[in-house]
Amino acid sequence: MAMNLPDPVTHTFADDGRIPNNPKLPFVLYRGGIDLAGTANPEELIEKTFAANGWGDMWRNDSVYAYAHYHSTIHEAMAIARGRATVRFGGEKGKQIDIVPGDVVVLPAGTGHQGLFSSPGLLVIGAYPPNGTYNICRASKAARVKAILEIPNVPPPTTDPVFGPQGPLIGLWRA
Repeated sequence: MAMNLPDPVTHTFADDGRIPNNPKLPFVLYRGGIDLAGTANPEELIEKTFAANGWGDMWRNDSVYAYAHYHSTIHEAMAIARGRATVRFGGEKGKQIDIVPGDVVVLPAGTGHQGLFSSPGLLVIGAYPPNGTYNICRASKAARVKAILEIPNVPPPTTDPVFGPQGPLIGLWRA
């Protein structure tokens, strides 16, 4: 599979009172983590990469939800196959990041994300590790109260969604 091992970009976001984020695990961005050059079907390459590393329950979408949300019972990986998007990660006080084809983000449970811009033709691929249960939480004080009890119970993944069992994510999330 076509992978580049870029230096991961990490961010840790503080709880903002509505989105808990994750107090222990950083958000990870692999710029150009999957080399899509010359690939006619980038979405298939991304899905094969995620699957080969044990991440499943995949989805495809033409946007990142336009409302602030997070998952309190599972971690999430997202990659851009086509187009580009601007996403705010970490809630209102988080960071706006432009993501383009080949970029992969890995969000630890609790990390807020909200699509602010989607280019025409955007195609986002998402996946989850096998340990955890999918849920969706909107940014609210009530959801946050429950989520802060759930987030510490989400086990770390055993593999990096792009680079496998020896990938940078494993060390970053065990440090």
